[in-house]
Amino acid sequence: MPSSATFSIHQLTSNNAELMERINTMFGAAFEEPEHYCDKRPSAAYLEKLLGQDHFIALAAMNEGEVVGGLVAYVLQKFEQERSEIYIYDIAVDKRHRRKGIATALISKVRTIGAERDTHVIYIQADKGDEAPTALYSKLGTREEVLHFDIEVE
Repeated sequence: MPSSATFSIHQLTSNNAELMERINTMFGAAFEEPEHYCDKRPSAAYLEKLLGQDHFIALAAMNEGEVVGGLVAYVLQKFEQERSEIYIYDIAVDKRHRRKGIATALISKVRTIGAERDTHVIYIQADKGDEAPTALYSKLGTREEVLHFDIEVE
C-alpha cells in the first residue's frame, strides 16, 4: 500500500445509519448510478435495524471524515453443512481515491471478520470487461466462470 494512503476502515453498527447513507451516496457516484443508490433511500430506522443484524456487514473507508470507499456483504448460513459464507454484494472506492489500497483493505477487513465468525469462504462477482476489479479479485482468490440470472418476482 502506498505510503500516501491515509484512510481507516470502520465496521458500521446500528448507530451508523447516517454513515450508511453516505456510503450509498459514494456508491451512486462510483458506479455512476445515483438513481439506484440515492433516489429511494431507506429510512434511518430501516438502516439501523439492518446494521444491527448479524448477517449484514457494512464497512466504510474514511479519509479526514470523508467516505472514500465502502463495502457491504451478507453472511449466508448454509443448509448442507454447519458453516457460512460471506457474499460481498457491493464494493467501491471514490474515483479520486483509487489505486491506494482501499479496496484491498476493505476486503482484508472482511477476511478478518470471516475468520472471527469461522466462515468457510468469501465470494464476490465482477462484470465481464470490468478489468480493475477482475484483476484485484484474481490476486486475492480463485476465479470461477459462472452465469448469473435475475428472476423477476411475480
